[in-house]
Amino acid sequence: MRRPTWGPDLCRGIAHSDGVDWPIRWAPALIARIGHLHGSGVVEVRWCTTWCTDADELERLFGLPALGRALGADDLDGTEATDARKLAAARRVLAAGRRLVWTDDTAVPRSGPIFDELTRGGRALLIRPHPRRGLRPADINRIRAFARGGAVRRPGRSAVVAGRGESPGLGRAGQS
Repeated sequence: MRRPTWGPDLCRGIAHSDGVDWPIRWAPALIARIGHLHGSGVVEVRWCTTWCTDADELERLFGLPALGRALGADDLDGTEATDARKLAAARRVLAAGRRLVWTDDTAVPRSGPIFDELTRGGRALLIRPHPRRGLRPADINRIRAFARGGAVRRPGRSAVVAGRGESPGLGRAGQS
């Protein structure tokens, strides 16, 4: 059975980065839900991507306000260590006493010691979407439940009850 999608309406556009035109496609319904979560104060959305220095291009295409950046140009000098820098940004969020929602199609650990470290105590929700499909409606529902302190069910694991506190940074450590 296929997971629910955002519907047939995908938008396409071009984003410019380092002198290259990149074709981008996105689901307006996904962007609207992320924008609503951010605009309502439920989460604080921050870019944590190799696009950080050019995220204004994505914001323009998606119709999003200017969002924070978790990585600067110095962090992105050479892309070979990008996943390690994203992990460091995730750890900074947690070390600051904040809750974390991290979505990334490559850097988010699915299991193992780093996964256990980040999710210990229910302070982090890690979502690793399929690289060609991206976030799904169920992922946004999990983010909303986590941000509001509800029970979050991870695949293959029992429910985790996340405590209330400061709004988590959706993507503060990782929008891919």
